[in-house]
Amino acid sequence: MNAAAVRDAEVISAGPTEIVVTCVTDPGLSLATLIGEHEIVTSGPNHVARVEGLTADTDYAIAVEGHPGGDPHLPSIVRTLPVPPGRLRATVATVNDVHFGEIECGRVDGLMEEELGPILRAEPGEPPYPHTMNAAAIAEIDALHPDAIVVKGDLTCRGTHDEYEQFLAAYGALGPAMRHVRGNHDAMLDPTMAIEGAPFAIELDGVTLVVLDTVQPGSDRGQLTKEQTRFLADVAGSTSDPVLVFGHHHIWNLDADRRSAQYFGINPDDSERLADVVASHENIAGYFAGHTHRHRVRRFARMRHVPCVEIGCTKDYPGTWAEYRIYDGGYTQTVHRMATPAALSWSERTRPMFAGLYRDYALGGLDERCFTYLF
Repeated sequence: MNAAAVRDAEVISAGPTEIVVTCVTDPGLSLATLIGEHEIVTSGPNHVARVEGLTADTDYAIAVEGHPGGDPHLPSIVRTLPVPPGRLRATVATVNDVHFGEIECGRVDGLMEEELGPILRAEPGEPPYPHTMNAAAIAEIDALHPDAIVVKGDLTCRGTHDEYEQFLAAYGALGPAMRHVRGNHDAMLDPTMAIEGAPFAIELDGVTLVVLDTVQPGSDRGQLTKEQTRFLADVAGSTSDPVLVFGHHHIWNLDADRRSAQYFGINPDDSERLADVVASHENIAGYFAGHTHRHRVRRFARMRHVPCVEIGCTKDYPGTWAEYRIYDGGYTQTVHRMATPAALSWSERTRPMFAGLYRDYALGGLDERCFTYLF
């Protein structure tokens, strides 16, 4: 096969027992992907090569037919994640930035399409793309049967009650295990919509999830009130179990030399208050956000180097949700790309957004999508 026929090959996931490779060809083209000794033959245009039942903490050779190699998104060797010690306590799934009601993808206020395009829309006769992408996420999460599902904000596009009802109708299919918290999009018109009682805790077998409200109504910037951080401190202080913390906005760079009152995430003062709570409670084992539409992990000495995670959006490229498996001795994070034909078709159409820079921004490194953390 001509090497130019294979485009955008990526190792999208590497969990403890599973590796997933995606790529694009012209329609109807078949190609073989090798993952260790396993050969998977798929047909284009959107290819998903998945191998399950692998051995944890083991190197596997990766090769895609016709691909020349040398691409950091398609490493020649991928190592599966180690499994933390002890028994599996709970499984959790998360999504964020689902944006029901959105009809344009890639628009940046104040810029013309020619400056930072393309701006993309569903074609006539297609369902709205938030419905396409979220239906795929809901089906995959439902098949996992997690103990809890947390939707981390930006449930809507403009914050209307109709959009919120669309979200509730779709994600309500996951039943009482599904909990949600608002994002900045959800508080643009009604500062009380989708608060859902945050902050709140979800107690599972051997782990507690704390969900925080990071929204400043009417603004895209984030905050953490003293009520929110006090609640987290009280919950963490009342249990010896690990605590995983979820919110919509990401935290400030605690190592930055300068401060910003206009920061897109949680403002510096409130981020430092969160850091102080994490520093004083050794059972807090991670903070997980959305908002930025990218995959990134940062670790700060002030927060005992626990992962501060951002998960990419569900509504466009690469179109993902995250799975957490919590054991006695730690947890694994595995990011999954929705793999239905309709979801792959839309996420591939949105790949070239923002003047072709979106892939490198949104996808992040494999180790920022999939990792193991030990308590």
